[in-house]
Amino acid sequence: MCGIVGVVSNAPVNQLIYDALLLLQHRGQDAAGIVTQQERKFFMHKAKGMVRDVFRTRNMRALPGNVGLGQVRYPTAGNAYSEEEAQPFYVNAPFGIVLVHNGNLTNAQALKGELFSADHRHINTDSESEVLLNVFAHELEKATRGVPLQPEEVFTAVRNVHRRVRGSYAVVVLIAGHGVLAFRDPFGIRPLSIGRNKDGTVMVASESVALEGTGHRLERHVAPGEAVFIDLDGKLHAQQCADNPKLFPCIFEFVYLARPDSVLDGISVYQARLNLGETLAKRVVSTVPPNEIDVVIPIPESSRPSAMQLAQLIGIPYREGFVKNRYVGRTFIMPGQGVRKKSVRQKLNVIASEFKGRNVLLVDDSIVRGTTSQEIVQMAREAGARKVYLASAAPPVRYPNVYGIDMPTATELVAAGHTIEEVRQIIGCDALIYQDVEGMKRAVLKAAPDTPGTPRLDGFDASCFDGVYVTGDLNADDIARINEARIGQEDPLEEDTSRLALPNAEEN
Repeated sequence: MCGIVGVVSNAPVNQLIYDALLLLQHRGQDAAGIVTQQERKFFMHKAKGMVRDVFRTRNMRALPGNVGLGQVRYPTAGNAYSEEEAQPFYVNAPFGIVLVHNGNLTNAQALKGELFSADHRHINTDSESEVLLNVFAHELEKATRGVPLQPEEVFTAVRNVHRRVRGSYAVVVLIAGHGVLAFRDPFGIRPLSIGRNKDGTVMVASESVALEGTGHRLERHVAPGEAVFIDLDGKLHAQQCADNPKLFPCIFEFVYLARPDSVLDGISVYQARLNLGETLAKRVVSTVPPNEIDVVIPIPESSRPSAMQLAQLIGIPYREGFVKNRYVGRTFIMPGQGVRKKSVRQKLNVIASEFKGRNVLLVDDSIVRGTTSQEIVQMAREAGARKVYLASAAPPVRYPNVYGIDMPTATELVAAGHTIEEVRQIIGCDALIYQDVEGMKRAVLKAAPDTPGTPRLDGFDASCFDGVYVTGDLNADDIARINEARIGQEDPLEEDTSRLALPNAEEN
């Protein structure tokens, strides 16, 4: 997952893009980059690290211009440790193009071969975003050969990108001297929204919180398969460029990835999480009688709305039992020293009084590898809990994700190949309650308002829960190949990017 933003304004945009990236920091902590344009010249700065560390005053001063793009990266393919794979990516022909991308291409290897042998384009990194950039650049060059660039030629290029590229992609492109282009894949798997402020500045961003937090009003969401071109005067040109678009947003955005104060494809993330708590409550009471639960405690951060709603519905007190350390940073390792795995205990501390002598129901947004859950359950027992029950607002994660989330391979997923009872024994809790897949889908869909102009959902990409890959172009061998290229986090000098180590979305 990544966070992307593009801006067209009549005033300098460097600070505006910086502020938007801060609001999207929860979507990526590995690297950050900004590019601006002034008089057809691009100015770029990108590096590994958090937004506040990558951009210093001198870097911001070196980013002049009234139009630009930005990205925060959480790597899922390519090389996690390469500065070269920080975005934006640039090619000089045609026109000069810069691109930022959120998602994952499922046919990237085949496209690399086509680009080399047929399109005569060179790919210099392992990044799929560079592949996507070169496919778009090639198609734009074909569409504009011998004619000046107009929105129609841009839409023709996007149409041909859709015909060649498979997977998930929300994209923002800056074309030198012409404007900013935004488009989504034909299934709308990854989110993208458009907003405008009173001065006429137009912004596109991964989440509505980046728009609203920078003084822009959310106008609408980019439709699946749609391309929106914003010229340098701020005028919007839009066209549907996919042959058979359908809206299947990633349901994990609502479960965990997105900030709770965002609206994605018309759905309030916060309301979706409240609804998940409501449906989860029904499953809890069918497994553990409420009179056997003394307190409901969330595992920070994104499980809080679900835990609060669940506690209210079953009539059990809601309490905060864990405090998250917001400032867990890099662990310095001397040369020759072995890898020191970070413990959950560095990131969470218990409030012992909330556990001592009680039967505790812990609520998490999801359970992936199970190692974090195992340690948290043990921490609750050491704090004096009599019994520890664990409820997950999401169903069992049994399948890898190939659309832009760093979801482990099946062999690393605790629920893959295990029954719920076996998972309970591995984690060590007294009862384990999961959401069911259809209940999860109904809960999120229920948060979609039934009002004119609201996007109509055709379903959800819930592939990590149900094994159904909505693009329909994958078999078991494809998934295995994609997972071979998945980013690992084994570099001992790198910061821990497990879920508990990520910045709280609520704090950005």
